[in-house]
Amino acid sequence: MHAGVVQYAGPGLLLLSSERLPMLTFSDEQNLIRDSVAEIGSRYGHEYFTKKARSGGRSDELWAEVGAAGFIGVSIGEEYGGGGMGMAELSVVIEELGHQGCPLLMLIVSPAICGSVIERHATEAMKQKWLPGIASGEKRMAFAITEPDAGSNSHKIAVTANKDGDVWRLNGTKYYISGVDESDAILVVTRTSRDEETGKGRLSLFVVPTDSPGLSFQSIDMELIAPEDQFTVFFDNVELPADALVGEEGKGLLQVFDGLNPERIAGAAIGNGLGLYALEKATKYANEREVWGVPIATHQGLSHPLAKAYINVQLSRLATFQAAKLWDSGEDASEAANIAKYSAGEAVLEALDQSIQTHGGNGLTREYGLADMWFVARLLRTAPISREMILNFVAQHSLGLAKSY
Repeated sequence: MHAGVVQYAGPGLLLLSSERLPMLTFSDEQNLIRDSVAEIGSRYGHEYFTKKARSGGRSDELWAEVGAAGFIGVSIGEEYGGGGMGMAELSVVIEELGHQGCPLLMLIVSPAICGSVIERHATEAMKQKWLPGIASGEKRMAFAITEPDAGSNSHKIAVTANKDGDVWRLNGTKYYISGVDESDAILVVTRTSRDEETGKGRLSLFVVPTDSPGLSFQSIDMELIAPEDQFTVFFDNVELPADALVGEEGKGLLQVFDGLNPERIAGAAIGNGLGLYALEKATKYANEREVWGVPIATHQGLSHPLAKAYINVQLSRLATFQAAKLWDSGEDASEAANIAKYSAGEAVLEALDQSIQTHGGNGLTREYGLADMWFVARLLRTAPISREMILNFVAQHSLGLAKSY
């Protein structure tokens, strides 16, 4: 079944294939992963996802089943209980769950960011302690870099970690931290010293258990409909042993970058999956809904915008899997990951908006499961990195233009 071919899969059911892409064919193993994830995700579906989100619940049952099947840890090394594959395979998992109406934000955070950083930079003891649980989904790890006054400028990070004999003490506040209440630990980016010449903070990373004395968090009231909540996290003289430090002191900025490219790729994959979800619903509705005796799909005022949205989602998917391929091969994936993230943020909004428009008033009802995804889609323009910062990156690094910040 080729991407773009709309086929009947049963009475009243239409499916857009996500197995193939123009100019890119997935491997048999990747297609098997997709089929298996689709089977799991479709048994839960969007209704389950939104019911959990609206009630303040968590998608624990779906998370546990995806983890038990080996898909949360698909990109983590086999020696740590993972699948030993890469970001390409994790992107397939994330995209397909989005395609089934279940975009799990913690898949970006726990295995993609935290798993990548720990596997690349932590001691063997720390890897053995955390990676098997992250891979199985039995442990979850949040990621804390954002602060109220630092924004995208990591050099202004104010959360400090100071050495006090044999321990470290953390103090400060992090902002918009996903899923703290469901996590066993937080990978925290701190400032441990300053460069005397530039005044920029030297960063270090720590794994902080969420039950640490002095750590507290407060939910941020969001319009976003998702099972994962956002939190302000407070560190009040949180004491950590020396082995909570990830890698070398002062090398945190380089370590963070080994989590940010996977973050961008995984974020793009969620957007692409939601784009497929929205287009599938729009295609089904447009073929079935009749006005003046013909399906509304026959009107180019609807079909052309949907075709354009489909093209942009497919282009975004191409960019995403190319970025994942570069990352997995050990090449510099920075430009590709940023382009993928930008493309997905634009494409998913276009696809969702046009799907809502195709449904008319029905697109705004809960029954059709579109409008409640608006803030998830819109989030991808802002997080995990804003479109403006991506444009800054491309302007400076891809085009060689003068730095603007």
